[in-house]
Amino acid sequence: MYKLLGDLGHYLKWQEISTDSMVFRLHNHFTTVLLFTCSMVITATQYVGNPISCIVKGLPPHPINTYCWITSTFTMPDAFNRQVGVEVAHPGVANDFGDVDARKYYTYYQWVCFVLFFQAVMCYVPQWLWNLWEGGLINALVMGMNHGLDSEENIQKKKSVLMDYLMSHIQNHNSYVYRYFACEALCLVNIFLQMYMMNRFFDGEFFSYGLRVLQFSDVPQEERMDPMVYVFPRVTKCIFHKYGASGTIQTHDSLCVLPLNIVNEKTYIFIWFWFTILSALLIGLMVYRAAIIFAPVVRPRLLHLSSRLLSIETCYSISKKIDLGDWWILYVLSSNIDSLIYRDFLQELTKKMSDLQSVSA
Repeated sequence: MYKLLGDLGHYLKWQEISTDSMVFRLHNHFTTVLLFTCSMVITATQYVGNPISCIVKGLPPHPINTYCWITSTFTMPDAFNRQVGVEVAHPGVANDFGDVDARKYYTYYQWVCFVLFFQAVMCYVPQWLWNLWEGGLINALVMGMNHGLDSEENIQKKKSVLMDYLMSHIQNHNSYVYRYFACEALCLVNIFLQMYMMNRFFDGEFFSYGLRVLQFSDVPQEERMDPMVYVFPRVTKCIFHKYGASGTIQTHDSLCVLPLNIVNEKTYIFIWFWFTILSALLIGLMVYRAAIIFAPVVRPRLLHLSSRLLSIETCYSISKKIDLGDWWILYVLSSNIDSLIYRDFLQELTKKMSDLQSVSA
């Protein structure tokens, strides 16, 4: 387990060359590692430990535990509001008096580790797609200029190569930027879709799960119903039928303890809060990207913020001469190239484009 978790840590290492935003990495790297980690912890708890332990009289415990685990257990929803130790033995555990329809069955816990694994894979899809589309372009353009410790001759050669590339591929980078924005939008779609699927997975209990946990502490003690116990009960019931000595069907009512749900409830309350925060960040990112696309006036300001050594006049001048795709390449390069080298390069590029436009005019 330690080795597996250690290998996941490689995905969180700082990258010298970055082609994406911090929010994009939070979705693709941090959330993926988080979900993989939760899946492995729950897998270890489920298949190495004892996820269920049922109390039944006159029958061997192991077959009953196995049966109740692979089929399902249930609670009585109205019993969660009754006083424990007086009206009911445990939250949700009460006599159904033959009312089978009043039972609430729990079958999800066998699938939690697999669902978390699938969620982790889905969170990495935008990163995989972007790596496929990006093709190492920014890394090829940087050419080691993210470190200023190089001879002047080599730096001039690299700047010349970068200049020739940008001048020869002007107005050819729109597909690059729109593909990246599409990957960021896919992150938001993925989070919303996963929250919807988790809500279906938990029978409509997930959307309000975190809010109910927050409100739980404000409710008077005698009126409290722990939402974590309601969604992830620790004690449930299971009914096992067998033939008696004369062939009569006998019913055995078992009380089952689910220690695995202690891990599940903490895992999903953290996921609820993290997905809520990440959704807000991604919505803000989409608004930010819309401003970049539809309000070109913000681009010079952003370029100036990304490289403080540049004058605002230079940023306005170069932004007017190029379209969104070329501007995005320069914006990404500003965070990957040494600031002094980038300042000199952009000033030279601005002058060269001005001279080119003057000749064309």
